[in-house]
Amino acid sequence: MAPVPSIQWFPGHMAKTRRLMADSMKLVDIVVELTDARIPASSRNPEIDRLVGAKPRVVLLNKCDSADEAATKAWVDYYAANEIPAIPTDCRSGRGLKAFLPLVRRVLEELLARRAAKGMAGQPIRMMIVGIPNVGKSSFINRMAGAKRAKVEDRPGVTRGRQWVTLEGSVELLDMPGVLWPKFEDPAVGERLAFTGAVKDDVLDIELLAMRLLWLLNKEYPSLLTERYKIQEQEADRLDAYGLLNLVGRKRGMLVSGGEVNTERAAITVLDEFRSGKLGRITLELPPEG
Repeated sequence: MAPVPSIQWFPGHMAKTRRLMADSMKLVDIVVELTDARIPASSRNPEIDRLVGAKPRVVLLNKCDSADEAATKAWVDYYAANEIPAIPTDCRSGRGLKAFLPLVRRVLEELLARRAAKGMAGQPIRMMIVGIPNVGKSSFINRMAGAKRAKVEDRPGVTRGRQWVTLEGSVELLDMPGVLWPKFEDPAVGERLAFTGAVKDDVLDIELLAMRLLWLLNKEYPSLLTERYKIQEQEADRLDAYGLLNLVGRKRGMLVSGGEVNTERAAITVLDEFRSGKLGRITLELPPEG
């Protein structure tokens, strides 16, 4: 089955965000990049490397509670090998966030020592938080600030403008709106972003997207798929993606007049249950080997 075709999404406000990010880089000491632990490569905007340049950076593999633990560890090791500190986090539960500020101070150790030598030890650490839509930036800010400082919504692209948030211990965080990129060179990247909800569902063929996800899960995580939807493994192996979607809908009683399956409703259910972690801990891409 071919990947979901032509997922492209670059509204004007995202072009503006990219310019705003470049202009704001000089205001901060470090960049904090949030990625989705289920798709760590696809959820990294490829332009971030160019925008950040030599600025110190840490990566948070967010939503780790929904990701495959072994795969997340492999990604942390991969980043370490490339001299980028990375930690798994889940900003909704707070998992991993206790390690965040100590990690930032360790990365900025030389800068903080220079400031202390100049009698500027009290100067705030300023950081920029970046990430694609729906990756959990608002949840991260709210957890770190200890209050509802940023509007949290599941819909991609709701954060607007630029805002500073003060954290504990003389730390100031510059929140940037989520930004995707002008074109997905690899169709699989757009597909994985669509799976996780980083691309708006209303520009997609939901049934085709759910069929692709079911096909991948049947290949990579068959036991999670069969357990969740009470499907026999032999039964799943015989079916193509459309057959799997129909079977899921039938198992869940999503029938319309005439006994036909409401495949749109089944598709919405599959995507929602993947995104919420109800299907189990799943990672859709592994780090490059070597």
